[in-house]
Amino acid sequence: MNDDTAAPAIEPDTKDWTWVLDRPCAECGFDPAWVEPSDVPTLLLAELPVWAEALAAPSARRRPRPATWSPVEYGCHVRDVMRIFADRVRQVLAVDGATFENWDQDATAVVERYHAQDPGLVRAELEAATVEVADTYAAVPDDAWTRAGIRSNGSRFTLATLAAYHLHDVVHHRWDVTGVRVA
Repeated sequence: MNDDTAAPAIEPDTKDWTWVLDRPCAECGFDPAWVEPSDVPTLLLAELPVWAEALAAPSARRRPRPATWSPVEYGCHVRDVMRIFADRVRQVLAVDGATFENWDQDATAVVERYHAQDPGLVRAELEAATVEVADTYAAVPDDAWTRAGIRSNGSRFTLATLAAYHLHDVVHHRWDVTGVRVA
């Protein structure tokens, strides 16, 4: 794909994925029951080698289907998810009951030209963002996991459920790119 051309449109994902906090994801195999919030930093960091490999592949910019993101587009999205969740964790630590600003992931992909970003740079930025959010989760005091934040659509999260929701997003997108389910 030429960097100067627009990427074919992707149908926006309008699903409310909060159900993944209550039951396993049939697609990627993620099960929220096995998530201990204090393990999330290590689990997020463990995803980095998979993303490094996907972003180093010669096909990193190639979409498997016109309406499915390429590995670099997914990598950009996951990088931005890491940044957003680091900010949301900090918000909840500062204000119990913080309200999260809406984030339109599909609009961001278009505006930030995910399809045209350099896979090597995306890999480095994803690694930095993952380390930052892992450090942010690692700094959560044991008695703060019940502190809450509210998404713009009204969905309420504790820091513990926010961490599980975040981890599912990363694991699910790994599955989107590699087809490998959680064992």
